[in-house]
Amino acid sequence: MFLFRRNGPRVTVDEARARTRGDQPDAVLLDVREKPEWVAGHAPGAVHVPLTKLLAGGTLPAGAEGRPLVVICRSGHRSQQAVKLLTERGAQAVDVEGGMNAWAAAGHPVVGERGNSGRPA
Repeated sequence: MFLFRRNGPRVTVDEARARTRGDQPDAVLLDVREKPEWVAGHAPGAVHVPLTKLLAGGTLPAGAEGRPLVVICRSGHRSQQAVKLLTERGAQAVDVEGGMNAWAAAGHPVVGERGNSGRPA
């Protein structure tokens, strides 16, 4: 279920996790935080493309092209910007309400760069 708000479609962290995990996930979890934030901790299986790269005209990795995107950042602000940009480019994208802060607070896993235990930054 999508939540529609003034800033566009949003999903809860529980909906995001359900849509992006398993053998054949419904969508790709796209993390748009900067590299130091990603290294500190991210959701397992997420794909990393910083918002700054997207704003500079960067593209999505091949595995995310043409797939529905669930976009996450630290708190939800940058992911809303990314969703706007990506939908203008023709992608199907929603952002995660509360971002990685809400993800971790809900008890969902967070891993560091080497797959060890991480924390959102």
